[in-house]
Amino acid sequence: MKIGKVKVKVSIVAIAVFVFFTILLLVTSLYNAEVRSQLIWLIPGLFMLLVIPIALNYMSRSEYANLEPLYEVQAKNVRIKLINESMVGKVVRVEGVVEQVHFQFLNRPQYTVADRSGAISVKMFTSPDEDVKVNDIVEVLGQVIKRYIVTGDPVINCVSIRKKIKVRE
Repeated sequence: MKIGKVKVKVSIVAIAVFVFFTILLLVTSLYNAEVRSQLIWLIPGLFMLLVIPIALNYMSRSEYANLEPLYEVQAKNVRIKLINESMVGKVVRVEGVVEQVHFQFLNRPQYTVADRSGAISVKMFTSPDEDVKVNDIVEVLGQVIKRYIVTGDPVINCVSIRKKIKVRE
């Protein structure tokens, strides 16, 4: 779905929750007359289970879209091996091959991207513009952060991940 210029994706989990509670509401209203009198409140509440995740995804995608041009200007091309704790807070651009993809079904994907010098975890806190899969060659634009806010190894908080070329399997 597209709202303005922003491509919005609803996670499978949000859809599953909506479907579960829709079925629960239908079954309950068939067997309980009291529930039927409350439908004026329950149906809008049910749709809010879908509207809220859509709104949150729209807000985060539009914020990332606004940050992308700023990061394009500030980003330094870096080899993965050179990323360390002293770079926390720096905006970087990394090119590499996607080795692993996690949590795409939650619209919060985490990638392991590797170049010839090493590998790094790339976290994105919203859905990407493109569907990135294992073995895709990508360009990552983001900021170096610590994995667990104040501790942990450096990872990249990704603002943009774009496919460069698709590797044949």
